[in-house]
Amino acid sequence: MGPSVIMAVRHGESAANAAFAEAARRGEPLAFPRPDSAVPLTDRGRKQAAALGRWLAALPEGRRPQVAWTSTYLRARETLRIVCEQLAEPPPVHEDERLIDRVMGELSLLNPEAVAERFPEEARRRQEVGWWVYRPPGGESFPDIAARLRSFLADLEREAAGRRVLVVAHDSVVALLRHVLEHDDDTDVRHIAGYGEVANTGISTWERRDGRLHLVEFNAVPHL
Repeated sequence: MGPSVIMAVRHGESAANAAFAEAARRGEPLAFPRPDSAVPLTDRGRKQAAALGRWLAALPEGRRPQVAWTSTYLRARETLRIVCEQLAEPPPVHEDERLIDRVMGELSLLNPEAVAERFPEEARRRQEVGWWVYRPPGGESFPDIAARLRSFLADLEREAAGRRVLVVAHDSVVALLRHVLEHDDDTDVRHIAGYGEVANTGISTWERRDGRLHLVEFNAVPHL
């Protein structure tokens, strides 16, 4: 029967999130100096994670997560660790590489200005082929992410049947999870533009009714 609830959360604010926001404000190119998998949370991100944990702890027992999955990336694992510290009975935690952020290959942790400066041909190619199918050198397209999420959800059907699941991952994962759960057609993706930006520790919840997972709320931040 699959999970009874999936609650998907983006990690707290990361050092890269803060650096890219400042670079955007200044209009400057930025190459963040760490591997994507090793980007930590900021102090603000840790506070967001703690607030999320307290909010989950205050839920009625029948609504709290019973099992959790996280991306293998540091910022997601750190978010879930802090969340679990706020819970009297933290759920079992599993890590899964299928929940990592979009792999950008040679363009990893470069903002648009840095991409235009270092890889102008890639900026042009993305414009030509379109954002949905564009795959950077050594990286992933959005359909690639959708494919790994379908694989993850298929395993979740068996491994978390009847249970309330917390997933801590990334903005691309949360948005593509909604796409995969609500739409079968990867050629019609106009709906994704309407989702908006996924907030740090924004909560998206699906509940199972009539054998299917239905969206209850998307990108909610009642804890902030």
